[in-house]
Amino acid sequence: MLKKNSRQASLHLALPATSANLGPAFDAAALAMDLYITIDARPAPEFSIRATGRDSEICQALENHLILTTYREILQAHGAEITPLVLRIKNDIPIGKGCGSSAAARLAGIALANHFGGLRWTDAQIIGEASRREHHPDNASACWMGGLAVARMSGEAEAQVACIRPKGKWPLLLAVPEQALSTEEARRVLPAQYSRVDAVVNIQNSMLLLAAFTQGRHQLLAAALEDRLHQPYRATLCPLLPCLQEITGTPGILGVALSGAGPSVVIFLDPRKSAEKTRKFVAAHLASKKLRAELLVTSITLRGARSYKSGLR
Repeated sequence: MLKKNSRQASLHLALPATSANLGPAFDAAALAMDLYITIDARPAPEFSIRATGRDSEICQALENHLILTTYREILQAHGAEITPLVLRIKNDIPIGKGCGSSAAARLAGIALANHFGGLRWTDAQIIGEASRREHHPDNASACWMGGLAVARMSGEAEAQVACIRPKGKWPLLLAVPEQALSTEEARRVLPAQYSRVDAVVNIQNSMLLLAAFTQGRHQLLAAALEDRLHQPYRATLCPLLPCLQEITGTPGILGVALSGAGPSVVIFLDPRKSAEKTRKFVAAHLASKKLRAELLVTSITLRGARSYKSGLR
């Protein structure tokens, strides 16, 4: 909750990248990763942005800026004064590549409106508004809350969220290709209907996946990440996926899943093995298939954007 005199105070935000769908948990679950976009905002005579890090040109373009567009729209909808801001952004989240960049940007805009507009929104309201704008609640929930989030929409702007702290260590390797892929394009290849058999398999695997995280049973991942609802149809748009699925079960690699709608792929690493050695093995495998990707060693983080609400000052 904001203090009375905090509306014009500066605000610091740190929002994590997220990986949604996680194989069979299509539009239902996501995890937060230890890669962040950090934003320092303060009132100014006019809007301006200075950005460093990944995709800095996109991050500092004032026109059609997703953070500022969301900020303005929220304040306008609630009849609040629009305070011009100067933003300082450092970004480590790949944009347009299935790593939750749009959810993080929308949440940032909502958090800025909540702070500088004195809206006093709850976590549920913030996640609900972001979920409505994202059209699904998984990325927004994991980004705001951290850890593993299981979520569903219960109304036009309401989300029901369960946050889970995965048991044990969960190192990850994120394979990021050069080309981006829009969520809209990735959605177009999906069928309008599915068989009951495929639906049941996905329900079973989703439950098994949840058990793997909550009980720290890494050995369940290879089977639990099998999906029949979206990954088989998106494989042609995301060639990293079938290539990396080939090495599931090899030393160091527990399982592989498309990150969000793709084209990036998240690889779950065996915590008992060297992450750097596994990264080199994956790089060699991709090279043998004449595929290229940036390989980022990261992990599931329990720190969501909500953790940084103490940054209000």
